[in-house]
Amino acid sequence: MASRNQNRPPRSPSSKKEGVEGIPLDKRRRIGMGRTGGATNVERKPFGSVNRKLDVTATSDVGSCAEGSDCGNVEFTKEEVDALVNERLKMKKFDHKGNLELVSELNARLKVCIKWFQKRDESHVEEEGKLQIALDALEKKCTETEAEMKNKEERFSATISELRQDNACLQERLSKEESEKLDAIACHRKENEARIALEALQASLSKDLEKAQQDILAANQRASSVDDMYKRLQEYNLSLQQYNSKLHAELEVARESLKRVEKEKSTIVENHSTLRGRYSSLQDQLNLARTAQDEALNQKDTLANEVKCLRGELQQVREDRDRQVAQVQALTSDVVKYKESTGESCAKLEYLMEKTKSLEETCSSQREQICLLEHQLTAANEKLKMSDLSSIETRTEFEKQKRTVRELQERLAETENQLVEGEKLRKKLHNTILELKGNIRVFCRVRPVLPDDGAGSEPPVISYPTSTEALGRGIDVIQSAGQKYPFTFDKVFNHDASQQEVFVEISQLVQSALDGYKVCIFAYGQTGSGKTYTMMGRPEAPEQKGLIPRSLEQIFQTSQSLMAQGWKYKMQASMLEIYNETIRDLLSTNKSSSTENGAPGKQYTIKHDANGNTYVTDLTIVDVCRMEEISSLLRQAAQSRSVGKTQMNEQSSRSHFVFTLRISGVNEGTEQQVQGVLNLIDLAGSERLSRSGATGDRLKETQAINRSLSCLSDVIFALAKKEDHVPFRNSKLTYLLQPCLGGDSKTLMFVNISPDPASVGESLCSLRFAARVNACEIGIPRRQMLAQMPARPADSRLSYG
Repeated sequence: MASRNQNRPPRSPSSKKEGVEGIPLDKRRRIGMGRTGGATNVERKPFGSVNRKLDVTATSDVGSCAEGSDCGNVEFTKEEVDALVNERLKMKKFDHKGNLELVSELNARLKVCIKWFQKRDESHVEEEGKLQIALDALEKKCTETEAEMKNKEERFSATISELRQDNACLQERLSKEESEKLDAIACHRKENEARIALEALQASLSKDLEKAQQDILAANQRASSVDDMYKRLQEYNLSLQQYNSKLHAELEVARESLKRVEKEKSTIVENHSTLRGRYSSLQDQLNLARTAQDEALNQKDTLANEVKCLRGELQQVREDRDRQVAQVQALTSDVVKYKESTGESCAKLEYLMEKTKSLEETCSSQREQICLLEHQLTAANEKLKMSDLSSIETRTEFEKQKRTVRELQERLAETENQLVEGEKLRKKLHNTILELKGNIRVFCRVRPVLPDDGAGSEPPVISYPTSTEALGRGIDVIQSAGQKYPFTFDKVFNHDASQQEVFVEISQLVQSALDGYKVCIFAYGQTGSGKTYTMMGRPEAPEQKGLIPRSLEQIFQTSQSLMAQGWKYKMQASMLEIYNETIRDLLSTNKSSSTENGAPGKQYTIKHDANGNTYVTDLTIVDVCRMEEISSLLRQAAQSRSVGKTQMNEQSSRSHFVFTLRISGVNEGTEQQVQGVLNLIDLAGSERLSRSGATGDRLKETQAINRSLSCLSDVIFALAKKEDHVPFRNSKLTYLLQPCLGGDSKTLMFVNISPDPASVGESLCSLRFAARVNACEIGIPRRQMLAQMPARPADSRLSYG
């Protein structure tokens, strides 16, 4: 079985296929020979600038870069960083010194790259601070601009109120002038009637002077002609009345239009006072007001035209009057002869002359008032235009400020995206370094405070540091005496972290199982700290699903998407528990497989083969191809698992639960075959007899659990001290986990912590144990590549990594 050392984060088989097919076979062989032949002078084109510094004296320069003496001037591109992360080391099997030099050289370049990323991160933080200061200044300027706009708006409203008052005064004056004009028209009508009567009287007098000697027939004819003239005068009077009624109707229409304009102005003012924030709607209403004002101006023009017409008629009347005056002067000589008979007519004529002069004076005063009103109206229009110009300037300045703020926000968002990408790349480099070191990764999760916890009146015992180095990775435990114990892990989840946030951090590790790696994830902690919730959760609630259901959903979804690239996967699942140092098959349908009434059931044996795989004999193995089948098996296993009630937990897991999924994949197009194993383990919780109050069977269970966890601690201590003998066989649990702890598996441990002040002692023990686990080196994980599809063993055994 071919194996290959990997020093990069896991990726999909499709990307691996493309990377291998992109290089010819003979060129890959030459590159491999070059790497194995000279370990210290390996040339890699994406990092030529770094290698030139390393090639002067290989070991001395690597040491100096590790100390940080002169590596700050090195610059990296994204392609160079990807090449460094994805670089593969071709190691010889027995050349440990050459392999060590290759690894040390790669570690030195990775440290240089990480330092460069830290400096870039600091510069990004400084730039973000500068942008924040500029944004605050612009916000302050915007507030000042808004205050200035409010002041201008108040001034505009005051101006509009003044214009409204002026308009009201003008309307009152106009109404007065209209009433006076109506009086003048009535007087003019009376004058016309008197003039017509005077003309008739003059005609009758002239006829009397010419035909004084005529007979009674001539007098009768003259009387009939006077009657005809009277009828014509009545008709003329009727036409004047109709014309007057028409003028009244037009005046009423003008008044209604003015009232409508006044109503529209009042609505515009109300909208302007109530809609400060909606400038666009205010502009539309202002346009409506302008159109209404234009209509008012048009109406004013029509009224002016009517006034002109009236002036023309008045001029015509004056001309008629002048003509009549001339006639009167011509006939004065004749009238003198008939003074006695026409004395009353002369008095009336003088009265009419005086009345005409008074009407002329009234018309001239009205003309002057109309000119004054026109000047006031033009001044009001100019004020309105000035207010419109100032509002347009204010709006343009406000739009400019908005564009500036938008540009700054876009720059800030771009900087944040760069920071996020840098953080992702930092995590990728960190995972690569951990894989090169071969350490077991450790995540810490703190469960929320429960109502039964005694943390109501006491200060919190868990805190999280806020420094840049320990943010999201550090946790502090505070004892009652005030002493603080700091711990740092690969990731720390506080009590607010959701199941989805936790799964996102391990999703790439789960993906490695499809890529052909052995993956092991197990939860450790005291009883009641949330281990089972982290691993299983509540499958019936989608948001509270644990790591096991979410991992299996991801595996099935990814395997379905890879079918388009020619991959076909076969999956086999098994579930067991270790109860009182006895293995129980949770999927077995035969009830005799478990221990009943103290009688021993079927015996299961753990075996290791020469290839590093672990099998459990006679264990039930189920072929699965859908998530629904896995969900049914998980429900069956949950019903069969041993649980019990203690003083520390209502439903305490009394056994170690082990879920195993073996994945076999083949690509018919490339004839590439992989075999991966995913182990998901929920360990039983450690507890103290003084707190749990266990007796009888619960006491035996507690002793067995603590004994197996103590054996696990012994194994971790032996691995940390790199002892020759590691006591894996002291417990069924450690013997089953031997490939995960001492082989080439990718292993992750969740340490669950309770925030209860009464459990601070157990929390410290769990965190110290997790710190020792994080310091253990178990070797670099290897990908399992098979020559052909693995067949299912004849004795129904399943590999555990």
